[in-house]
Amino acid sequence: MTISFKKSFIAMAAGCALLLSACGAGQEDSAGKESSEEKKVLQVGTEATFAPFEFMDKGQVSGFDVDLLNAAAEEAGYEVNIENTGWDAMFAGLQSKQLDIGMSGVTINEERKKSYDFSAPYFESTSMIAFKEGTKMTGAEDLKGKKIGVQNGTTGQFAAEAVVGQNSSAISKYETAALMFQALQSGDVEAVVTDIAVALEYVKNNPDSGVETVGDDKNFKPEYYGIVFPKGSEYKDDFDKALNELYDNGKYAEIYKKWFNEEPKLESLKEAAKQ
Repeated sequence: MTISFKKSFIAMAAGCALLLSACGAGQEDSAGKESSEEKKVLQVGTEATFAPFEFMDKGQVSGFDVDLLNAAAEEAGYEVNIENTGWDAMFAGLQSKQLDIGMSGVTINEERKKSYDFSAPYFESTSMIAFKEGTKMTGAEDLKGKKIGVQNGTTGQFAAEAVVGQNSSAISKYETAALMFQALQSGDVEAVVTDIAVALEYVKNNPDSGVETVGDDKNFKPEYYGIVFPKGSEYKDDFDKALNELYDNGKYAEIYKKWFNEEPKLESLKEAAKQ
């Protein structure tokens, strides 16, 4: 081996060593970057007796809200950990900021907006009356003089109170929708007032229950669900943007049709978001 060849070989070997070192450093930087960009996990509370929006299925919280929230979180760059906290505990957790998000078919209204932030509307609903076959019930006015069941703190309660009076002794308040429907089946109440999708889902899942439903467009006005955040949440804007993207890219419609077998009223939601 000549001296000049030796020098060339040594120089080439040194260059390869530097190249390998640089490659190794790049891999570490890439890994470090991936590690630093791990998605933040947001804590979510819900009340999982509100099918089809959220319910327990083989030990896991499932439903329309769950699928939509997971899709919105992915779009926004987060992960979510959803726990069945219960209705009251969900709001308490949001106020104490132990929870980042609440999602349980929560209707956006002015009173709640005083204490919480809401996303853009993601679902249009209204109240509906469910009752046992044989009970005279053609609309909200027929609630007068009857024993009524509602889930405590929901718009079903507020809708019933608008007809028969606030704090009426005719109204029995239950912690969950499941307990409310049990009271209807046992005869403790003659009718319940709840969200239309929940009433229809109960009848679909319990075809031999003898439960019927009736709406009332005059007394029960449209309402809109929103994702709930603690007041001043840093996540609201991210989820608003994510929801709008899901509306535009067809993912929202895909999830909606999976659970409700019909096309969503996207224009209605977008219009409600402007109000």
